[in-house]
Amino acid sequence: MKPMPLPKAIHRTQAWYRRLTVPQFTVVTGLLVITTGTFLLASPMCSDSTVGLWEALFTATSAVTVTGLTVIDVGRDLTPFGQGVLAFMILVGGLGLMAITTFLQGFVVRGASLRRRLDRGQTLDQFGVGGIGSTFRSIALTATVLILMGALVLYTFGFSDLPAGGSRAWASLFHSISAYNNAGFGLWSDSLEGYRTNRVVNAVIMLLIVLGGLGWRVTNDLWSNRQRLKRRNLSLHTRLVLRTSALLILIGMLGLMLTESLSKGHVLTTMGWQERVMSTLFGSVSARTAGFTTVPLSIQSISDSGLLLLMTLMFIGASPGGTGGGIKTTTVAALMATTRSTLRGHDDVVIRHRQIPDKVVLRAVSITVASLLFVLMMALLLALISDPTADDPLSFLELMFTCISAFATVGLDLGVTEQLGHLGQLILVVGMFVGRLGILLLLSAIWESFERDQIQRQNRVGYPREDLYV
Repeated sequence: MKPMPLPKAIHRTQAWYRRLTVPQFTVVTGLLVITTGTFLLASPMCSDSTVGLWEALFTATSAVTVTGLTVIDVGRDLTPFGQGVLAFMILVGGLGLMAITTFLQGFVVRGASLRRRLDRGQTLDQFGVGGIGSTFRSIALTATVLILMGALVLYTFGFSDLPAGGSRAWASLFHSISAYNNAGFGLWSDSLEGYRTNRVVNAVIMLLIVLGGLGWRVTNDLWSNRQRLKRRNLSLHTRLVLRTSALLILIGMLGLMLTESLSKGHVLTTMGWQERVMSTLFGSVSARTAGFTTVPLSIQSISDSGLLLLMTLMFIGASPGGTGGGIKTTTVAALMATTRSTLRGHDDVVIRHRQIPDKVVLRAVSITVASLLFVLMMALLLALISDPTADDPLSFLELMFTCISAFATVGLDLGVTEQLGHLGQLILVVGMFVGRLGILLLLSAIWESFERDQIQRQNRVGYPREDLYV
């Protein structure tokens, strides 16, 4: 068979890309980035012989989805160049795979019609990314400034126990990148347990996690109103994100302190009160999609009630447009407001004297239900393939915790990931990818019948109403 000329192949590829919707383009780009990262990490210039294609695939997926789950030791198994490649993939995934995708799509689909460009912008706004062009540059500039500032403080005051020079500078920069992008990757096998009592490291890492998780919309709104910072000048989205995030951090800290103090023999009971407060605060912040730990995390060191609280925080996750995963803080806020309105017998959902559109409420319900069903399906599959006759069989709580950690792109691990075979780890790979892109975006990419023009045709059809008892 005669090979196709290169110009013709490029033309056909561009024509194929032009037919893709934004969700489909995002999925394809994500897969290409992960594939490229896999081959790079598996090469001798990035890793030693212990890192094969499978380990590289799992690590690349975890980096692009900013999860932090890993089956290798990053500091030992990857070369400095490999660690740099890993940090770059974290940046690609954390700064917004969809923003970068659409930025690239502007070069690929130059002949796109106005209708498709408007569709592209609406889809980005719908899935939590602010757009392209000047907005994309603002996102990148904000991230660069915050990451460099965090790295400078860590180098000067945080990692002062490390020898001054290149190793300390790289450790500071790598952990700053990982923290801002809510990735949870570290250069040490025990994460940040060695810096449990270091206030500077704890404060900088937590601040970067929170700022990355808030999202560019919130940080931009705060910066724009910095001269006249009053609550009424901030958007409803900003106020809701700040309020919900602060409440979740406080609930997580107090909840962990309560559950672990009542559970005798667990790790927090051996600490003083000052160290206990710092550890629970860090755990509450990190559980919202970051994945760093300052205390040993296992089924023996944390109580079942504490693990359940961490699972709840992980499932909620960060905020729309942020570097974290989960169903998002605004989704939970919308669900809580809907529940309050229902209990009061109101027909409209109102938050802070603002009526929320029905489509937002339906979207919040859809995201929550679809995400919960997906996580349950992951846990069911892992339970089916796990070996109950093993010397130390995995409990369903451990499996469920790991599934939520993967889907919400958190990266907290009870030691389950390395015990799973390739099939179990493949389930986690799929869960990380779906969780980072968003369950609704992935469904939109699979089912083209959800395109806007078809939805508009369906909306022209009216159906009779009938009550349903729930």
